[in-house]
Amino acid sequence: MRRLPVYLLLDTSGSMYGEPIEAVKNGVQVLVSTLRQDPYALETAYLSIITFNSSAQQVTPLTELSSFQQPNIDAGGCTALGEALSLLASKVDSEVTKTTAEVKGDWKPLVFIMTDGEPTDDLNKGLAEFKKRKFGMVVACAAGQGANTDTLKKITECVVQLDTADSATIKSFFKWVSASVSAGSMKVEETCQEVGGLSELPPPPPEVNIVV
Repeated sequence: MRRLPVYLLLDTSGSMYGEPIEAVKNGVQVLVSTLRQDPYALETAYLSIITFNSSAQQVTPLTELSSFQQPNIDAGGCTALGEALSLLASKVDSEVTKTTAEVKGDWKPLVFIMTDGEPTDDLNKGLAEFKKRKFGMVVACAAGQGANTDTLKKITECVVQLDTADSATIKSFFKWVSASVSAGSMKVEETCQEVGGLSELPPPPPEVNIVV
């Protein structure tokens, strides 16, 4: 069975403390429970969560939805986004099955990055590793006005912005992510084609603005 790996890279720095981090935890719960009701996603989507503050860590390895356990997520520290991209690259190498002449590997991973601030480490070092890997789609979300969309544009063309990092807006973002993963799962199951680009995703809700 070819899996559709989905990686969430979530900012858990100090500025996310309080309402934003609670909203992220709820968002992950909504995401998983929504996808579990989708037969396509349940069949193909596998989820991993990488958090980053003063350092990056994979709090959930690539896991099938039916056995996903909500990780413990706390906020504090800086914003090591570069390290998170590096860690993502190494986890994709070890967790995603590559296609060879003999075997059809997993689908290219979908990546959703959410941050509310500027990276405090060397972004370019992690970015160089990240760019060497192939992804189906990468969406970067600037949560609130403290995040720089120009920085996120270096990572991916698909950048969205939330006007605020409050619970309602963050919840809307996660609902859109779950709809996007559902759409991706359906596409690979029905057409056997990779997902590639924002145009293939459901239109985002009013709280999620596409940055052009």
